[in-house]
This record gives sequence, structure tokens and C-alpha cells, in this order.
Amino acid sequence: MVNFSRSGRPRASSPAEISEAACELFLEQGYDRTSISQIAQRAGVSRSSFFNYFASKADVLWSGLDERIETLALQLRNGSPEDAFLRVRSHIAGIATDFTPDSLALALVNAEAMGLSAELERDAALRQARIGALVAEQLHRAGIDELIASVRGAAYGGAVLAALRAWAAAGAGRTSLTDVLRRALSAAK
Repeated sequence: MVNFSRSGRPRASSPAEISEAACELFLEQGYDRTSISQIAQRAGVSRSSFFNYFASKADVLWSGLDERIETLALQLRNGSPEDAFLRVRSHIAGIATDFTPDSLALALVNAEAMGLSAELERDAALRQARIGALVAEQLHRAGIDELIASVRGAAYGGAVLAALRAWAAAGAGRTSLTDVLRRALSAAK
């Protein structure tokens, strides 16, 4: 049921409030048994309000990273091919800037309890591949052999997802994702 204020308008909601409600339900009853209607009800919003912020249940977990991947895509596509390795590395590192603990970090740590291990692995692989393709495209545009560009892209995509997992496991918010991602990128040289 939607909560109404005196003016008759639905209570203001935010993606963070909806994400929090979703994660509570995922922990209580599991990912598969949680419906979008239940999430909306727990958050005190309508189903249509849920869909104003998210396209699916999975988007609740991944929206913060997805926004950063879209920013990365714009940065790489609009950039010049000069100094491609340095630019790519800098923009990849930028994914971690001001990344705060969110529903994704909670899900990564509690995947088993939430019943979404397989879903997370599948969705993580999609994001890793997206990052890898963006990097490979930029490096290939800069004249780097397609095979080398693809391998480097896959390594950078893997570094981002590995860093997110390590950061969440170490207690997201207790460590800096920027530092963890920097370490992961150094392994992806």
C-alpha cells in the first residue's frame, strides 16, 4: 500500500530506499521468491514508481555499476586514441571514484543467503564482458592488434569485477574501492 502525506501525494522515494527494501526481502525470503510488487510494497511505493528507477529486480543490485559503465562507454568513445593505454586505465580506475557500499556489495557478500549466487555470476559476467568490449574497442581504435586489445579488455573487465568482490568481502566501506581496483588493475597489465 502506498503511503500518502497530507497533500495526497505518495511519499517521496529514492532508488536507495527501494534497493534497501529489496535487499531486506532477498535476505528474508530469497531472490526468486521476492516479487517486484513485494519490493514496492516494502518500500512504500507503487509498482510504477519501482519501474521509474529500475527495469527489473536485477537492476536493483546493478544500477550503480551500470551507470558507471555507461559513463565509461561515453568517455572511451568520445576520447582520442592517443595514449590509449593510459586513458583506458584512468577511466577504468574512475569507476571506483566515490563508489559507496550499496545493494551490490551487500548481495556479493550475502549471495548464498539471498539465493542469488547463480544470478549474480551471470550478471557479473555480462558486466565484465561489457567493460572488456569497451576497452577492446578503444584499444583497437588506437591501432592495437585486435587479439591483444581483446585480451587486455577482458583483463580489465575481470579486474573491475574482482575488485568489487574483494572490496565487498573486506567490508565495503571499511576499505577503499579505489585502492582495491588499483591493485587489481596492476595485476591486469
